[in-house]
Amino acid sequence: MEKRAIFSSRTLPYLLLLPQMAITIIFFYWPASQAIWQSFLMEDAFGMSSEFVGFENYRLLFEQPEYYRAMVTTIIFSSFVALFSLACSLLLATQADKNLRGGETYKTLLIWPYAVAPAIAGVLWIFMFHPTMGTLSRPIRVIGIDWNPMLNGTHAMILLILSATWKQISYNFLFFLAGLQAIPKSVIEAAAIDGSGPLRRFWTIIFPLLSPTTFFLIVVNIVYVFFDTFGIIDAVTGGGPAGQTTTLVYKVYADGRLGGDLGGSAAQSVILMIIVIALTAIQFRYVERKVQY
Repeated sequence: MEKRAIFSSRTLPYLLLLPQMAITIIFFYWPASQAIWQSFLMEDAFGMSSEFVGFENYRLLFEQPEYYRAMVTTIIFSSFVALFSLACSLLLATQADKNLRGGETYKTLLIWPYAVAPAIAGVLWIFMFHPTMGTLSRPIRVIGIDWNPMLNGTHAMILLILSATWKQISYNFLFFLAGLQAIPKSVIEAAAIDGSGPLRRFWTIIFPLLSPTTFFLIVVNIVYVFFDTFGIIDAVTGGGPAGQTTTLVYKVYADGRLGGDLGGSAAQSVILMIIVIALTAIQFRYVERKVQY
């Protein structure tokens, strides 16, 4: 029998929804509408005067080679961070789900990094891999690698991927662990009795049953890489060297806050919002088909 909530007053459900609706309108729909309107304006750096120019900001934006380079950088960065963070967190979750001595301590320590702010996470990693003062950069140079993320774009991208992945592993780990604990142990034990090895049990039973959790985390991680990694990029590389680690979200900040191009920055934010919404829609349209609820 389906359970339904029954309210004594017709206005009570709307009152309960009102705080969330107010937050959504004030902090999402209102800023988004302002950004869309601002993208059609040409403003000075101080926002004192503006002129309606239609799609001129978008036309100028798509004529910039730097914008296409930022797109490619974002694709590379988001792909590696999403893949590594999901893979590492799933591996850690499967190990933590076992009966281990001191397992609760391990789980607590693995969750802690999520409480670290993105900018602080970036500073921690730059302390470890700074070309002159980093604690781990010297061993890297000893093995023959001229490590310098300040001048080498590839090294800077590797450092960003590592720091962004480390920051997100805790979040993914928490959901994967909850998903593993929700799987009935009797199903896994029955497969073991039938002679299935650990890898076969994982790929044929555990991983398919984790598909709803995996799908949710894919969506969340894509949003995280596109937006929440701004603090890490700003703290570690500042988009450098020579713009080689500038992603779409950081270019919005660099052109708007640092460059004073408020209209162009608003146009970039609108395009970024469209890209993320489109990616989410594609995932729900095609990837969700393989999810087994």
